[in-house]
Amino acid sequence: MNPTPPPPPRAPPAPVPETACRDCPLRPLKLFHEPTGEELELVQSLKRRERRLVPGEVLIHEGQTDAPLYTLLQGWAFRFKTLSDGRRQILSFLLAGDFIGVQQKMGDAAAHGVETLTDALACVFQRDALWELHRRSPMMGFNVTWLTAHEESMVDDTLLSVGRRSAEERIASLLILLFKRAGALQLDAGAGGVAFPLTQQHIADGLGLSLVHTNKTLRKLERHGLHRIAEGRLYLRDVKALARLADLYGDGRPPPRPLV
Repeated sequence: MNPTPPPPPRAPPAPVPETACRDCPLRPLKLFHEPTGEELELVQSLKRRERRLVPGEVLIHEGQTDAPLYTLLQGWAFRFKTLSDGRRQILSFLLAGDFIGVQQKMGDAAAHGVETLTDALACVFQRDALWELHRRSPMMGFNVTWLTAHEESMVDDTLLSVGRRSAEERIASLLILLFKRAGALQLDAGAGGVAFPLTQQHIADGLGLSLVHTNKTLRKLERHGLHRIAEGRLYLRDVKALARLADLYGDGRPPPRPLV
C-alpha cells in the first residue's frame, strides 16, 4: 500500500496592498487638518512600508537605538517605562493618528517602550524622516512640534492625576479623555460607545493605583450611573457629572490636529 502523499505546501497569503497617503482613511475626519498636495507628497516619499501588529507586540523597546518613526493608522497602543523589578508606569495611550518615536530621535536610545493594546497597523517612516520633514517643509516641521507639545500636555494631565487627584477623579478624567479621543475617530462621535481595550491593570498602571482600588472605583462610578464598560466598549452615561468629578479643564474634546 502506497503511503499517503503529504499535502502540498500552502501558498503564502497574498500581500495586503498598502494605503497611499492621499487615500488614508483618517484624513477625511474632522479631527485632522487637510494637508496640501506638497505635504502629502513629502509624507509619501518618506514612508517606507506598513507594519501590522498583534495585541501585546512591542513596537519600540526601551533602550532601542534604531527604531524608526511611526504613525498609528489603526488600533490602540501605549507608551511605558519599567523599573528594574518589573513595575510598569504607562505614560500615555496612543490612538489612530498619533505620531510615535520622536522622543527617541532626541537622544541616543528610546527612553520608553511602546506596546500595542489591540491589532494595529502602523505606517513606518525612514529614520531620518524627522530631519527631512523640518528641512523640506517648515509647516510639516511645525506640525511635528505641535504633536509633541500636545502629547506633552496629555502627559502633564496624567501627572496632575497621579499627583493630586483622588482615585475617583483620576479614573473619571481618564474615561472622559479617552472617550473623547476615540469618539473623534468615529463618524457618530461615540454616540454608540467607543472601543475600549484597556484592562483594569492598564488603568492601574496608567494612574498609579492598585488593581484592587481600580476595580472598586470603577464599580462605584458605574453604580452612580456615570459610565458603563461592556463587551470591550465604553459608554458615558452622564458626561457632565463625570467632568465635574474629574475637575477637568475644558470638555476633553481633542483639538483639530495635523496628521503625518
